[in-house]
Amino acid sequence: MDKIIPKTEEFLLDLFFPKFCLGCRKEGTYLCDDCRALLDIAEFDYCLCNTKPLRLPPGSKSGKCQRCRDKKLSGLYSALPYKEKHLTKKLIYQFKYQPYLKDLAKTLANILIEHFIISGKNTDEIWDNGILVPIPLEKTKLKIRGYNQSEELAKELSKVLRIPVISDNLIKIKNTKPQMELSKEERERNLEGAFTVKKPFDFAQGKKIFLVDDVYTTGSTMEQCAKILKENGVKQVCGVCIAREG
Repeated sequence: MDKIIPKTEEFLLDLFFPKFCLGCRKEGTYLCDDCRALLDIAEFDYCLCNTKPLRLPPGSKSGKCQRCRDKKLSGLYSALPYKEKHLTKKLIYQFKYQPYLKDLAKTLANILIEHFIISGKNTDEIWDNGILVPIPLEKTKLKIRGYNQSEELAKELSKVLRIPVISDNLIKIKNTKPQMELSKEERERNLEGAFTVKKPFDFAQGKKIFLVDDVYTTGSTMEQCAKILKENGVKQVCGVCIAREG
């Protein structure tokens, strides 16, 4: 009976609020197969550099090059280039802004899973002892949107990767200006002191933290979170995002 109720709710939602492809407006899904085929899902991973990131060789143990070797983040898994496709921008925009398509999380998580598979990152070695930690959202934005898009994405990834999500330990304690309005240096200053860890013990027991966000631009947000996590005993912090600039 419990399994039937969610299916009934899903049926009613589709009946009264049908989904339309954000690419071609075909009814039935937010991203039809034809439009999905147009997306350039990455076969490789790249280093953390903001400009001209280097493609990492298959099986690489390091997610950084010589230029970004001092970053706190250990590496980044990203499925799509942000600038090249209007459809990529539209998918992410509708996930974050009105009309707030919260259930886009499943579609976007599936794109990331496809990236993990074709880039060879679907291995137990990578995900064992892992924890998915969404980039926290400040309370005012959370109240307006009603959900943290990074947390919704992490929940969907967790179902496939079978690793837990901890969304209430890394928290944001300072309101900040919108990052898109700032330069790289201003972004870094804007985020100083913005995050903290409530219970370091929950993160510091040999676990690998995978920070989850929608877009990686300069990397300032993930870098600041990685810094705080490492100050609280975490040994390895990687980033996971739908798309990246650069």
